[in-house]
Amino acid sequence: MLTDIAARQAKAKELPYKISDSGGLYLLVKSTGKYWRMNYRFAGKQKTLAIGVYPTISLTHARKKRDEARALLAKDIDPSLTKAINKQIVRTAAENTFKVVALEWHAKTSHTWAETTATNIKRYLEKDIFPWLGNRVIKDIAAPELLAVLRKIESRGAHEKAQRCREYAGRVFRYAIATGRAERDPSTDLRGALTPVKVKHHASIIDPKGIGALLRSIHGFTGSYITKCALQLAPLVFVRPGELRHAEWIEINFDKKEWRIPGHKMKMSEPHIIPLSPQSIEILQSIHPLTGDDQYIFPSIRSNARPMSENTINAALRRLGYEKNEMTGHGFRSMASTLLHEHG
Repeated sequence: MLTDIAARQAKAKELPYKISDSGGLYLLVKSTGKYWRMNYRFAGKQKTLAIGVYPTISLTHARKKRDEARALLAKDIDPSLTKAINKQIVRTAAENTFKVVALEWHAKTSHTWAETTATNIKRYLEKDIFPWLGNRVIKDIAAPELLAVLRKIESRGAHEKAQRCREYAGRVFRYAIATGRAERDPSTDLRGALTPVKVKHHASIIDPKGIGALLRSIHGFTGSYITKCALQLAPLVFVRPGELRHAEWIEINFDKKEWRIPGHKMKMSEPHIIPLSPQSIEILQSIHPLTGDDQYIFPSIRSNARPMSENTINAALRRLGYEKNEMTGHGFRSMASTLLHEHG
């Protein structure tokens, strides 16, 4: 019988050779390494089972694997076929983990979102879900396991983030169902299990007199002319600050008096057409000589290749004397919504 010393001291020769043990087990010595093999007969045919590489697989471990194979043979089961099936199961599991499915879902759908949304969703997945669920086979994840992960987020006081992570996880599970890798979405069982999030409304001025004072303050703004134009346009078009900052000249049609925002920039991923009033056209025409040759209507002060900073509008409002609990860039949208609803 083979000994561990003999296995360790075996040297490669010009041609591969075998050192036999027992029960069909032998060590195949080649110039590329030493390999455990087992010869056996199944269904009248001579076959060979690959057990592993020495010394990663020790002699004791190799004999254990041999005995397991002989036990299968005693039940008329082919150990090579069993090994292939188990290998396929492991491979399939590795291809169907929550992380693999989530990244596939993100890659296939992120082109329909704004760039910041795609980045934020991926960051939530990577920092708050993958560390605990990333390597789990997605079909094996149950509601209590997902809830435990979301509770970790809640424990930091990030209740809104926990709700968002539940939503994103649900989308991943539904994608897994559609692609045949899961049977149900456990996130639906968690409705009501997380701490409710109180809806926060963006600070906004809705009193007509206050609005008039704000518009007069904007008219007298003495900062950057580009910032002033963005401030003047905001109450006329009712868009989100990100949509205003990322406005491009290619989206403006002066002849039709329209601003066409492509779907990938919109929150709901649908193209949006904004009719431009005479006042809006006048503002855009006044800034065109400054930025008309650039991509963005309101470029960054540091680089014309980037849009205006997300803090620029709010900083301008602070400069005009409006505190963050009085008026924000988002507030122009709330202002328009409130007044229009009041007028039916």
